[in-house]
Amino acid sequence: MAKDKTPVTPAIRMLRAERVAFTDHLYSYEEKGGTSVSAREIGVDEHCVVKTLILEDDRKQPLIVLMHGDLHVSTKELARLIGARSVSPCSPETANKHSGYLVGGTSPFGTRKQMPVYMEETITALPKIYLNGGKRGYLVGLDPREAVRVLQPTLVKVGIP
Repeated sequence: MAKDKTPVTPAIRMLRAERVAFTDHLYSYEEKGGTSVSAREIGVDEHCVVKTLILEDDRKQPLIVLMHGDLHVSTKELARLIGARSVSPCSPETANKHSGYLVGGTSPFGTRKQMPVYMEETITALPKIYLNGGKRGYLVGLDPREAVRVLQPTLVKVGIP
């Protein structure tokens, strides 16, 4: 797609304000396609596509988890690490309300509500990661160290196959 078709979302505004170098990757979004579709469409390993998950603890406090596209989150282990009794995914409506983005287009950058961010620590070892740019069918590629600098996440080991 042409450069002028690139969306300008709150995520993109934040990345520009933080002077983060990133690449744009537009693709044909498929409902419930997940990271396997986006990885296939832009031609990268699914392990490098990082999904942004909005979860909540037992007190209904929202949090963001950044996880490799080909792994799942051990909510039991995450709850133990953060001192909560339980952690579970938010409903799509609740996730949309907290993030300001539609599920399937959730970016960790420029969220409506400030939330703690937890990142699977092995993401930092990748040469480049692809995160949602704040719109369905749009990923941004960047150095994971830049994501760490901007988001200030707590690094965790909660990924399971």
